[in-house]
Amino acid sequence: MRTQIVNSADTNAYMSACDAIVGALREGALVVFPTETVYGVAANAANLEAVRRLRELKGGTDQRPFTVHLARRSDARRYVRSPSPLLRRLARKGWPGPLTLVAQEPEPEQTEVAHICPPAQWHEIFHDGTVGLRCPDHPVAQRLLSEVAVPIVATSANRSGRPAPCDLAAALQDLDGKVEYALDAGRTRFSSASTIVAVRGNGWEMRRAGAVDERTIRRWARSEILFVCTGNSCRSPMAAYMFRQQFAAHLGGAVEDLAAAGYGMSSAGTGAVPDGEASAGTLEELARRGIDAHDHRSQPLTVELIQRAERIYVMSPEHRSIVLDLVPGAAARVELLDPEGPIADPIGGGPEAYEQCAARVERCVQARVREFVDEDLHW
Repeated sequence: MRTQIVNSADTNAYMSACDAIVGALREGALVVFPTETVYGVAANAANLEAVRRLRELKGGTDQRPFTVHLARRSDARRYVRSPSPLLRRLARKGWPGPLTLVAQEPEPEQTEVAHICPPAQWHEIFHDGTVGLRCPDHPVAQRLLSEVAVPIVATSANRSGRPAPCDLAAALQDLDGKVEYALDAGRTRFSSASTIVAVRGNGWEMRRAGAVDERTIRRWARSEILFVCTGNSCRSPMAAYMFRQQFAAHLGGAVEDLAAAGYGMSSAGTGAVPDGEASAGTLEELARRGIDAHDHRSQPLTVELIQRAERIYVMSPEHRSIVLDLVPGAAARVELLDPEGPIADPIGGGPEAYEQCAARVERCVQARVREFVDEDLHW
């Protein structure tokens, strides 16, 4: 067999060859392709002969499934019917990218992909109630996976026991003449394997260190939301406590369960004195909503709090400016809690000011909770 090499930098050759490569892969050919980590070799998971050849090419005796490669994050729903919040969170933050997620799926026969793949091929995708999923961050890989429109499994383009190749020349040392096509896009960006993380419920385990380090996985595994006002005694604690209550209700659990599920809601002030209590008006308005906030203690806004937060909601443009003075790179994560404008500080304004402030904060929090829930569902 002669391996046909196509260089993605040669636009004309690449564009004219794409349809043929996609069609061949769909019909059972093996294709070497680039990702941001290493070069891989792809096969149609629904084609018995293609997967048999892929195993033979690797030269190993391991019969576990290869990793499913996805064109886009949303394709994961074809393989996992009821993803845990943690799985959705890691996929949302890490895909497309150098992260492989091993997800639980106890009933593969009920998945969407089971209606595409013959039953005899299910074991090539699922193993012991799990499936390995990868969504590469490389335009050549994404186009190939998007256009082929069949489930694709892939592995690194090398024989077992040899280093995973970071350029096509290294891949062809093992595979030249054994695959139909090879796509050349130069040296890979990371030149190291993807990180593999197994997710079970609200827990995770790193199976293989790779391009994403463990510290980053720990950060991705949590959703931290930070609310910022001035003194951290009125508006921001109101928002944080209301958000906790409403989000816990959405999950069908108690506020106390949020931390174990990987969620954190906190508040801080740009001019806060440490360890101050919530104002009497804030305590009263929260109590009217069934929330006890007597344990609140104020804290100053810090670089660490900003860096840890996935979302930062501020009460005024001035608060946003202070956040960005501390961490300029946080711009995409900082928004006014109320997009229509600043929420005035009720301190010193009496019960009516607190009542109006709390009602407005509550309406805004309801909208923000819906946004957060919707984004988490569209993983």
